[in-house]
Amino acid sequence: MKVSKALSAISRRDLFKLTGRYGISSVVMGVAAMTGAATLPNIAKAAESEYDKRFANEPKHTLTLGAAGFNPQNLLIERAGVLTFARDLEERTEGEIRVEFIGDNQICGQLSCAEKAQLGVIDMYSASTQNSAGSTPYLNVLDYAYMFRNRADQYHFLYSPESMDLLRNPLEERHGLKFLFSHCELRGIQLGNSFADKPLVTSVTELAGTKNRVTGTQLGRIAMELMDLNPVPVAWEETLDALRTGLIDGAETWASAVAYANMSPAVTQSVDMGFFCGTEHTGMNASVFDAMEAHLQDAIMESAYLAQVFVQHANEAALVNTVGFTDPPAPGTIFAENDVKVAIFSDEARREAEEMCSPEFQPAAWEQWRERINGWAGGRDTYQEIYDSVRTNTHTLAENVEPRRWWRSA
Repeated sequence: MKVSKALSAISRRDLFKLTGRYGISSVVMGVAAMTGAATLPNIAKAAESEYDKRFANEPKHTLTLGAAGFNPQNLLIERAGVLTFARDLEERTEGEIRVEFIGDNQICGQLSCAEKAQLGVIDMYSASTQNSAGSTPYLNVLDYAYMFRNRADQYHFLYSPESMDLLRNPLEERHGLKFLFSHCELRGIQLGNSFADKPLVTSVTELAGTKNRVTGTQLGRIAMELMDLNPVPVAWEETLDALRTGLIDGAETWASAVAYANMSPAVTQSVDMGFFCGTEHTGMNASVFDAMEAHLQDAIMESAYLAQVFVQHANEAALVNTVGFTDPPAPGTIFAENDVKVAIFSDEARREAEEMCSPEFQPAAWEQWRERINGWAGGRDTYQEIYDSVRTNTHTLAENVEPRRWWRSA
């Protein structure tokens, strides 16, 4: 049963009544587990059942999870795993931990979720690492251009013990956040109406001089400037209007973000440059984690591991079957229905872009930020060590990467 289909079967008024009585988390989790017809009585019964299960025991800890613009519907497009994690954690702890999911930008947005978790306004959060980098600049460590060759490299790194020393521990020590799990895609340029009648882009040089939205990542700006892509800071929530009005020619983001945010009607070409990370991660306030009993800390990590495995496989399937991130997009997918063309760079075109912007070929442009990030990591050469680590990955397909409990492998 698709959550979006089920919820659309009832009126907004009835939905408000249900959420007022059982809470949004119980309604969402109950509908996600439904197998019957999407009628109001069945949805109410599922919500009540979920509510009774979740509230059978008094929780030791109630954790607020702010999930930026996510909701049950768009989490079926970009499989970020947030609800999977929350539901599993409640079940795994038999109600000792209760998670209150608040999405749709109601408590925090892409630029503020990590910061609000740092401040203790919320306990857990989900947002892209790039948007979160404004308040947690160590997350720039993921954004060196062409450090990752493909999505398989990204998952390989997140499962690796190296991710503890190069990503997770410095983030926790410097910013007080615990990195739990993440979806993985690589960013390209999503072109708007100004490219509607133009041929499929085959080289970054064809985009020279265009104006393109950039996230909060400092390293993303460096790469775009080196490729003459004129980065323009635009908040995620304002990107759709900027594409529609022609304020920008394109936006640096990834395919499923275009689909889940309903940007597809304003995008004409999804250019798969893969030039740095698109990682929609879920994390939590490290002090909240540290205050938990040992068995609950173990449960959080195991639920994060389950969510990571779920995301790895579910999002790979959704990219093909739901988003339509193939050339051509499969019939019935979001990209096919909105006439979004997918421009997949050849190996030669990707190499051309890499030589224009990566630290390997343009070291001087990266020196200042590289030294800063290395200092935060205790003097380790973050770019080179991550670069070397992911090149031990032998897989090109993300679904073939072997899951590992990263915190136990060190």
